[in-house]
Amino acid sequence: MTEAEKTRTRRKEARPQEILEAAFRLFAEKGYAATKMEDIARAAGVSRGTPYLYFPNKEELFKSVLRELLLPKLREGEALVRESRATSSAELLRELLHMWWTLQGETELSALPKLMIAEAGNFPEVARIYQEEFVEPGDALIRMILERGIASGEFRAIDVEYALHVICAPMLLAMVMRNSLSSCLPPDFDPRRHIDTLCDLILEGLKHRAI
Repeated sequence: MTEAEKTRTRRKEARPQEILEAAFRLFAEKGYAATKMEDIARAAGVSRGTPYLYFPNKEELFKSVLRELLLPKLREGEALVRESRATSSAELLRELLHMWWTLQGETELSALPKLMIAEAGNFPEVARIYQEEFVEPGDALIRMILERGIASGEFRAIDVEYALHVICAPMLLAMVMRNSLSSCLPPDFDPRRHIDTLCDLILEGLKHRAI
């Protein structure tokens, strides 16, 4: 195989990933409904029909965006909870929230919550994939940490299911504001301070109260 042929082969193998990344950028910028397959092809630098070689339609492409770009980040979170050397559940929760921001909040993927809020009502199947394959497994990681802390006596007994919403909401809001309401954030907004303050408030509330 000549060098030119090798280059073409590598380029062909990279196309699905390039198409996914271009699709996500356009979905985040224009919204799902307003993005056409030919727009995605143009942004990926491929011919108009190339995306259809890998994805039969835009909905399947959107599902692949979620699965291929986001789920690997979730696997890293699962590995952290499974393998972390954190000495306490409080420390592990703090580690997980910081990892969440590093892997999603600081990247283009931070646009996903805003995108899902805008599009979920019109595209329920896409919303179902997002809920079942990302939101619920992510909640399970936080649930695991909270239940571990309660079982060990580190945390007091709380309503774990609602605690999940209380913990996740400030993280998601920061991502939404980062992508749509940045003018409402302080000009020197520091996401790590945001997360540390969130953790301090949550973990103080989780402590056993002296009788």
